[in-house]
Amino acid sequence: MASTINPELLEILRCPYCVSTSTRQPGEDPGRLILYKDCWLIEPVYGRKYPIKDGIPIMLIEEGEKWINVKPEDLPIPPPAD
Repeated sequence: MASTINPELLEILRCPYCVSTSTRQPGEDPGRLILYKDCWLIEPVYGRKYPIKDGIPIMLIEEGEKWINVKPEDLPIPPPAD
């Protein structure tokens, strides 16, 4: 079953790769994320995808990069537990 995320948390979460000082994404709001199917957070510029497991977003750069080449429609719903 898909996990939902608090809308207030979604407002403040950003892609950790995009907001790091060494790779800062240009623009006024770098790293903004889009909620996809209530269980993925997608960074639309570079395509990193962060799963939400048991209501907790997994915001590790390596997790986002693991899914970077997977199209949103091909993401597993719900995300794998491993």
